[in-house]
Amino acid sequence: MSNKWKPTSRKRQKRHLIKKSVASLMLLNMLCLSALPATMVFAEKTNKQATTTTKTSQAPVAGSIQKPDLNVLSAVLIEPTTGQVLLSVNADQPLPPASMTKMMTEYIVAEQVKQGKLKWTDKVTVGENAAKTIGSRIFLAQGDVHTVEELYIAMAVGSANDASIALAERVAGSEQEFVKLMNETAKQMGMKTAHFINATGLDKKDMPAKYQPDTDKEDVMSAMDAAILGRRIVLDHPDFAKFTSIQSYKFRERDKTPIINYNWMLEANKNIPNFKAYAYKGLDGLKTGHTQNAGNCFTGTAVRDGMRLISVVMGTDSEAHRFTETRKLLDFGFDHFEIKQVVAGKSKVKGLDTVPVKKGVETSVGVVTDSDVSFIVPKGGEVKGVQFKTQLEPEDKLVAPINKGTKVGTITYTYKAEGMDQQQTKTVNLVTSEEVEKGSWIRLFFRAIKEMFADLFDSIKNLF
Repeated sequence: MSNKWKPTSRKRQKRHLIKKSVASLMLLNMLCLSALPATMVFAEKTNKQATTTTKTSQAPVAGSIQKPDLNVLSAVLIEPTTGQVLLSVNADQPLPPASMTKMMTEYIVAEQVKQGKLKWTDKVTVGENAAKTIGSRIFLAQGDVHTVEELYIAMAVGSANDASIALAERVAGSEQEFVKLMNETAKQMGMKTAHFINATGLDKKDMPAKYQPDTDKEDVMSAMDAAILGRRIVLDHPDFAKFTSIQSYKFRERDKTPIINYNWMLEANKNIPNFKAYAYKGLDGLKTGHTQNAGNCFTGTAVRDGMRLISVVMGTDSEAHRFTETRKLLDFGFDHFEIKQVVAGKSKVKGLDTVPVKKGVETSVGVVTDSDVSFIVPKGGEVKGVQFKTQLEPEDKLVAPINKGTKVGTITYTYKAEGMDQQQTKTVNLVTSEEVEKGSWIRLFFRAIKEMFADLFDSIKNLF
C-alpha cells in the first residue's frame, strides 16, 4: 500500500511545482513591467457605486381631513417651499384674473431691480397710455415724474392701473413689449394657462383705444398659475411684504386722502373698525382683483409658526366673500398641516458613505446632502415611508484635486402622506464632505503597483 502511494504523491508534487513555476514567471513579467518609466499614467482602481433606493415602512395617519365648502369658481392652496398642493377646486381652469395680473408686473419690476437693471429711485415719466387708462388709478397726468418705488407702491397697495402701465413702459419701452416679457416669464415659471394682453388685468375694451392690442384674446390665468406666480414672488423676493403689507399710502403731498390697501385681510387691520372682521393673523399679501367678467378674486399669503401658505380664490360673488373664502382655505391649511424636516443638511446617505476619487491623496471621499429636506404632513403625523434614489456623476469626473462641497450627484426623496392626494418629491445635491488633494506621481506609481499585485494574487488564487 505504501509503494502505491509514493508514485501518486510524486505526481502531485510535480503538478504543484509546475503551478509555482507559472506563478513565478507571471511575477517576473509583472516586475519587469513595473520597471517602466515613472511618467506612465496608471489608472486608479474605482468601485462602481450603484443607484441606491431605500424604503421604510409607512404607518397610516389616524382620522380623515374634512375639506371646507367653498363658494368660488376655482381655488387652490399651496405651501410654497415644497410646492405641495393642499386643496384644489377647478384649479387648472383658465379664468379672467382681473388685477391679479399685476402680480406679474410686480414680479418683473422687482426682478429688474434685483438684477441691477432698475433702481427704486429711478425717475419715471408718465406717458399718454398711462394717463388715459381707466379703472383703479391714482390719476397720473402725462409728463408727471415719479420714482419707481412710488409707482410700485401705488400698484401693489392701490392696484393703480396707470402706475402699472408707467412702470411697464419704463421697463420695456411700451406696454405691449412688456406684455411679451410677461408671457415669456409665465412660460419660464411653468404657468400652463396664463396669457396676458396688458400689464393691468383690464378687459381689452377698457384699455385706451389707441393702445389696445390687435388680438381677440383677453388676460386669463388659472388659480394654479396664480399660485405659481405668488410662490415665485415670495421665494424670489422675500421682502415682498415691504410693499404688500402697507395699509395706506399718501402718493402726493397734495392728495387729500391716502391710497387704502384693497387687501382687507392684512393682520395690521385688526384694529381698524371697518376691516377688523376680516383681518387674519400672519397675512401680509398679496393681490386682489375685480372686473365684471372676473368677479372678485384674491391671491393671499400668510405665515404662522414658521409655515407660509398661499391661497387663491377666483370668481367669488362679492368683495367681502373673496376674503371669507380665503379664510376658509387658510384655516384649513394651518389647522390640519405642518412642515416637518425629514433630512437635515449635510447628512450622510445610508449605503453611500463615500465615492471613489481618481488621482487623489485619498482614493475616496465622503458625501453628504447639501441642504435639508422637508415635507408637508398632517398635523401630529409621523413622517414614515420616505424613499430615496441617488444619481451619481460619471466616475471619470471625480478626479483630484476636489474641493469640499463639490457636487458628485443628486438624491431625490419621495413621500406620500396618508390622507393626502399628492406624492411629494424633493431633489437635493450630493456634495463632498471634505477636499481631496491631488496625489504625487510617486504615490500614484506605488499605488498602481500595489493594485497590480493585488490583482495578480487574486488571479493566482483562482488557479487553485
